[in-house]
Amino acid sequence: MAKLITLQGNAKVFGDYIDAYQILPEQYWKGGTKIGSLSAEELGKYAMEGVDPQFAAEALTGKYSFIVAGRNFGGGGKSIEHPVFAIKGAQVKAVLAESFSRYFFRNAINNGLLVMVCPGITTQVKTGDTLEITPMRGEIHNTATKVRMAADPLPEIALEILTMGGYIPYIKKKMAI
Repeated sequence: MAKLITLQGNAKVFGDYIDAYQILPEQYWKGGTKIGSLSAEELGKYAMEGVDPQFAAEALTGKYSFIVAGRNFGGGGKSIEHPVFAIKGAQVKAVLAESFSRYFFRNAINNGLLVMVCPGITTQVKTGDTLEITPMRGEIHNTATKVRMAADPLPEIALEILTMGGYIPYIKKKMAI
């Protein structure tokens, strides 16, 4: 069973239809001329560059812990994991969106990035608001406005994979039993 934890931090709000190319522009997907590594730490320097070129630097200083977004976050038909690695490398604790592309959502879980579907969240959170998130209960509390929101609950298996840091650590632990 996954541990009950509460995450706290400030939110950066984005709109609808933020696709994989905006989360991490394609030039970084292959370790091209701008970077020589595909590590999360390196990719994190470019997270959300296609929407807000300042985001990664701000997130890396601790200004933002959460991405809040509208509909179809991570879409664009890409099943590539690099956008997830970029968000994790920018030290973002969770992405909270009205909806996700199915590929992004599963890649996030499999790679240990908390994602939660929360209908209406973009109307309840502004950039800079402090949030408290309790994933096990699917609760999001905006401490700035005192508004409490309910996210779609994650299945126990997804919470367990997240707690262990992703699918590979999860499988390694299960195989060792």
